Amino acid sequence: MSLRLTRLLPSLLLLFGLALPAYAAQGLAIDPTTCLGCHGNKISAAAHAASVHGKNGCTSCHIEITDLTKHMKGEVKVGKVDCARCHRKETAEHAGSVHLANGVTCANCHTDIHTHVAWKGDKRRVLASCVNCHKAESSFTQSVHGKGVLAGNQDSAACNDCHSLHDIKALGDPKSKSNREFHTKVCLKCHANEELVKRNHINEVAVESYLSSYHGKNYRLGYPERVAGCADCHSAHDVLPPSDPKSTVNSENLVKTCGQCHKGSTALFTKFYAHGEHNDREHYPILYYTFLAMTGLLVSTFAVFWLHTLLWMIRGFVENREKAAELENGHVPHAVPDGHKQYRRFETRHIFMHILVIVSFLGLSLTGLPLKFSDQAWAKILMGFYGGSANAGLIHRLCAGITFVYFAMAIALSIHFLFIRKDLKGNFLQRLFGPDSLMPNLRDINDVVGMVRWFLFKGPKPTFERWTYWEKFDFIAVFWGMFAIGGSGLMLWFPEFFGHFLPGWAFNVATIVHSDEALLATGFIFSVHFFNTHGRPEKFPMDFVIFNGQMSKHEFIEERGDQWARYEKEGITEQFKAQKTSGVVYDFLVKGFGFTALLIGLTLLGLMVLAFLRPGV
Repeated sequence: MSLRLTRLLPSLLLLFGLALPAYAAQGLAIDPTTCLGCHGNKISAAAHAASVHGKNGCTSCHIEITDLTKHMKGEVKVGKVDCARCHRKETAEHAGSVHLANGVTCANCHTDIHTHVAWKGDKRRVLASCVNCHKAESSFTQSVHGKGVLAGNQDSAACNDCHSLHDIKALGDPKSKSNREFHTKVCLKCHANEELVKRNHINEVAVESYLSSYHGKNYRLGYPERVAGCADCHSAHDVLPPSDPKSTVNSENLVKTCGQCHKGSTALFTKFYAHGEHNDREHYPILYYTFLAMTGLLVSTFAVFWLHTLLWMIRGFVENREKAAELENGHVPHAVPDGHKQYRRFETRHIFMHILVIVSFLGLSLTGLPLKFSDQAWAKILMGFYGGSANAGLIHRLCAGITFVYFAMAIALSIHFLFIRKDLKGNFLQRLFGPDSLMPNLRDINDVVGMVRWFLFKGPKPTFERWTYWEKFDFIAVFWGMFAIGGSGLMLWFPEFFGHFLPGWAFNVATIVHSDEALLATGFIFSVHFFNTHGRPEKFPMDFVIFNGQMSKHEFIEERGDQWARYEKEGITEQFKAQKTSGVVYDFLVKGFGFTALLIGLTLLGLMVLAFLRPGV
């Protein structure tokens, strides 16, 4: 029997050889075992069968082999495999990658193509593949991320987490927006994952604290090229714990790290809390109590003055209806002879100063609020309108300069009022607490009580002297604001200079003070001040006196009756009579300016309210 099979075997092989071209011609795949007859010394049949390609025949990749006889004769050579036939998505990604641009093909990374098994998310295999070429970045294996990957922690970042697997883009110009954005964006992807950071005991406020910083706000607004990102401080591939002497954020290395951007940084400067959190009383008590104090100031101020505004609004509407009823009955309330005549309340210098205040304050608000509320869509639109955060910063600083100018003018006018003016009686203390002074005095207490009684329909509306208590509050607030906003603003404007004699955490404090005091100032001006000056029923829609310095005799007596009575007693009323009224063109231009400023302020107030009601929108 075996003898007969031996005689038939040559004939069977001949028939099989002749049949193969026929099968191939009919589009049938060549049996891989046939291929292994020649290539078995290089390719393990068992390993290939267990690989991801094991279910594919050899000719699934080597498609040019359609005639085995010709191939065996050397007439058909094996060409380069086109992975795109199956791996279309990966090929499309690879087509736009920096790898393809530098001649790196599939086989350069997938060298074990015949034994390749599914990676199943094992990042160690990615790392092992990448370091074959990227020798300069091999130190990554010693970083916190690299050690985590090698230890089998799949949460730890590997090469593909930042650079992806196939769609690897060139970083390009180190100063470009895309490059600068990359150095932070890839870090946020993992560190913003609450479950991941808790699971791995990572700083849970790193992302939140970064995004609430000046650096993070610029990044969020779309200008990462203007500020430091995560990798600028922590490095990209050599991220080490702060306790490691080689770490870029080790206390001994911080001067060098910070000095990359802040030239001339000192050891004091590096005391800055890069991820300081004002809600963390245990670790950052000074930030906690600073924020608590500023919040208390903000809440108490708004609580008092918003209640004052609400009560005034209601009582003012009632008073207007009472006056309308008297007119309807033919009675003119509080008729004043020559009531239409104009009297001077403000000098030209006062009008000029107030215009400076309006211009600078609106400029500061328009450029500062987008930074304060950087998570808002409208903030990005405003920043784009300015041409970027750099231009917004320039405008902000110019307006800050104007603020210092009018503050210096206010100081000069105060000195002139107290010590130089000849038309005022008394020494400087008598002038300081006299009726023409903006310094609060005991009379203001009576005025406040009188206004509250009027609000509650318990008494008549008080008659005031030259300055009301709310006007004095506005004036005093400028001085407080200059020290709070102006002082903190200067620190943030020139951090390297102040860092020579102030600890770095002073800039954290300055940021809280500057931000919250600015919020208080804008909220107060656009709601309380606008109402007290222009929105109260008896003045709506605008009190024009600050723009032309004049008011009618009727308004003078009704609003500041005690001042008029004092002037009459001193016989000086006619000294304040306006020689001529403001012109039509002037009125038109300045009123247009005033209404524009009012509209801008109210719009910003609405956007601020929206930001609090819908954060992150």
